[in-house]
Amino acid sequence: MGLLSAKISLHKSIDIVMLQVNVLRSNPVFVKERLAIKNFGQLELVDEVIALDDERKKLQAEYDGLQSNINSSSKAIGKLMAAGKKQEAESLKHEITEWKKSLEPVKQQAEKIETKLADTIVLLPNLPAAIVPKGFGADDNEVVREGGKKPNLSDDALPHWELTKKYKLIDFELGTKITGSGFPLYTGKGAKLQRALIQYFLDYNTSAGYTEIIPPFMVNENSAFATGQLPDKEGQMYFVNEDKFYLIPTSEVPVTNIYRDTIVKQDALPIKMTAYSPCFRREAGSYGKDVRGLNRLHQFEKVEIVQIVEAEKSYDALDEMVSHVESLLQSLQLPYRILRLCGGDMSFTSAITYDFEVFSAAQKRWLEVSSVSNFESYQANRLKCRYKDDSGKSQLVHTLNGSSLALPRIVACLFENNQTDEGIRLPDVLHKYFGAAKIN
Repeated sequence: MGLLSAKISLHKSIDIVMLQVNVLRSNPVFVKERLAIKNFGQLELVDEVIALDDERKKLQAEYDGLQSNINSSSKAIGKLMAAGKKQEAESLKHEITEWKKSLEPVKQQAEKIETKLADTIVLLPNLPAAIVPKGFGADDNEVVREGGKKPNLSDDALPHWELTKKYKLIDFELGTKITGSGFPLYTGKGAKLQRALIQYFLDYNTSAGYTEIIPPFMVNENSAFATGQLPDKEGQMYFVNEDKFYLIPTSEVPVTNIYRDTIVKQDALPIKMTAYSPCFRREAGSYGKDVRGLNRLHQFEKVEIVQIVEAEKSYDALDEMVSHVESLLQSLQLPYRILRLCGGDMSFTSAITYDFEVFSAAQKRWLEVSSVSNFESYQANRLKCRYKDDSGKSQLVHTLNGSSLALPRIVACLFENNQTDEGIRLPDVLHKYFGAAKIN
């Protein structure tokens, strides 16, 4: 049995499958058009899912028909016996026996088709929103707006990996010795700044109405499936084989799973949560100059924001979250830009994503520090997270998340953009958290 089949057998729910199939059935042409925006290369899976569902319905009808015959004939036997028609009753008993023999093969085939249907439908990504632009990669993303001022550094300005060595803030070599490449060791004021940033980000988020959460840093397969990491990103996550736990790639995974298999009260929405966590990503295949220093790591720290909202309010929530992250970057006095990702650069689970990048003055390049995404009902469908509307009908929530913020590239840009002959200046908002105005 393949990895996907092994995983999905734990999670498949006919309720989840049927809801998704109904979307595909309602307008398969539209579904394929939207999937094409993401450059999804297996559009034939849409037709395969519908065909599997046709087979499932056929088998279900056959099973129900046999069961109906058994039930009605069983009742008729009693009446025949009471009327003294023993021979007819015995004949009917024989037919029931044959029908019962036919039930099990039909049931087994139906279960086989249901499993295949569930295994196939999870290979389909979320549909992109109408405003998601076409494109194949980062070069096709749309710049929504820019803010802040790029600093003018001297020609001898240092990149952050040299600055961290100069001021003894991060020891990349020791981290490699202890664990491996991509696992930095923060020391002294470097460690203190990490702690200061985490506290500032959490305080900023809680003051905006987000409830702070400290989640587990490992999750089980059900949780990874519910938020879309499985089966899409299993190769990018660290896996604890003996216990079958995954080290989290972001706190979005455990925090969103708080509401798995839950019906929330409508008046409790929106639910707004924030969490700090270390994040673990294998980043397989990443190499070259763009991964130097803090640019790309296997372990890093991040503060996340998550919202669970009513469907019709999710795009207002998305705008709110984008504005929240933007104002946080403004408070750090960093030059930034906001990108609307094209279909080809979006994640498997996202309906729309806005990336935030800050300008690294020493490297002379933009570095991503946050993604804010609306998943609409895609995650909620897997989570089976619903609320009851005013009519008492169950509705799927919409889920959203965003980085607020990821630390490594923020730290890189703070170091590079604020370097002076006397040390590294820190933005005003960090002085009370760090206990000083600069690092020297």
